Amino acid sequence: MLSSTVTVRLAPGRDLSIRNRHPWVFSGAIAAVEGGDGSRIARAEVIDAEGRWLARGVFHAEADLAVRLYTWDPSEEPGPELVARRIRDAIARREAILRICPEPETDAFRLVHSEADGLSGLIVDRYGDALSVQVGAAAIEAWLDTVLDVLRETTGLTRVILRADAEAAARERLNESAIASRSFGEPEARFCESGARFTADLVSGQKTGFFLDQRDNRRRVAQWAAGRRMLSAYCYTGAFEVIAARAGAAEIIGLDTSDAALAAARRHHELNRTAVPLQYVRADVPVALRRFRDERRTFDLIVLDPPKFAVHRGQLDRALRAYKDINLLAIKLLTPGGVLATFSCSGLIRADVFADMLRWAAADSGRDLRIIERLHQPFDHPVLATCPETGYLTGVLGVVD
Repeated sequence: MLSSTVTVRLAPGRDLSIRNRHPWVFSGAIAAVEGGDGSRIARAEVIDAEGRWLARGVFHAEADLAVRLYTWDPSEEPGPELVARRIRDAIARREAILRICPEPETDAFRLVHSEADGLSGLIVDRYGDALSVQVGAAAIEAWLDTVLDVLRETTGLTRVILRADAEAAARERLNESAIASRSFGEPEARFCESGARFTADLVSGQKTGFFLDQRDNRRRVAQWAAGRRMLSAYCYTGAFEVIAARAGAAEIIGLDTSDAALAAARRHHELNRTAVPLQYVRADVPVALRRFRDERRTFDLIVLDPPKFAVHRGQLDRALRAYKDINLLAIKLLTPGGVLATFSCSGLIRADVFADMLRWAAADSGRDLRIIERLHQPFDHPVLATCPETGYLTGVLGVVD
């Protein structure tokens, strides 16, 4: 699979994160790359500045994330056998958790969560009888035969849709068409979540087709929905609203900029035969929130689930201003006793930073926001302790006086 081997020597003082089992080596931490045959990707032996062996992974000559580490055990090799074992282990861990904590009437879960399962660059989601595989690293592209064979063997499913992660495709020069050509079966998947029925476009939908990472949070929000007038901002295909409607929401307005997403949201309500007064509006969310404020509209429950506002650190300040803006407006729009469920999927926004942003939003609103619960991603999107970037979803459930 990987015909060439290089030795990656780190610059002095740049080995601590690797010793602490963080799986990424960026190009700026590298003093020298020795050996190899000039291949774009190669097996990598990573050593410190004094030549001591640290870990083993895959080197990408043209990527800023220069080495993805797959093992700290000198007896292990990054390759098909390791990939197969880790896929089986990842699925077995989830099956064990579901035996202890079953999720009734749900058949959509994440099976492989990239670095958190020791497989940097690979995401696998199950939607009913279909698998959605997202490739985010050149190494995973090289091992794709093994990935597909093991997934089919372990799950018993043959309908598999593959796609390249959009950011990684450019960053790592992935062959998007070749990856997609490995797909087998119809791209639309039907599945259940908490008894509700949904569909996902596994080819062109966001992420792998749906936001499985909000599954637990949709249930938590729905517990507050009965009898409440709900506003869902950045609603995408309506999953928060469908679960809330089934829980007894009195009225729902959903906002998104995508006509296709809004059409899918309406179809999901039809599929579930919800009978709640419903309005989906194509809108720029901050503009719409200001319009509601000026019209003196109020809501009893507001969900803010925006897209990733910060992709790199240079965008952090702007992202925090954007988060504060929409949260300040939402707090002002809530009735006394109203509930705010607000989220960030920007991995660079830590939970404490998000809480600080909310503190300033509440202070500027002149109202008291009481945080009653911290929200995060579900068990099938585990957070690897040595790679905090795997914990990207943070949220807060609060009540406004």
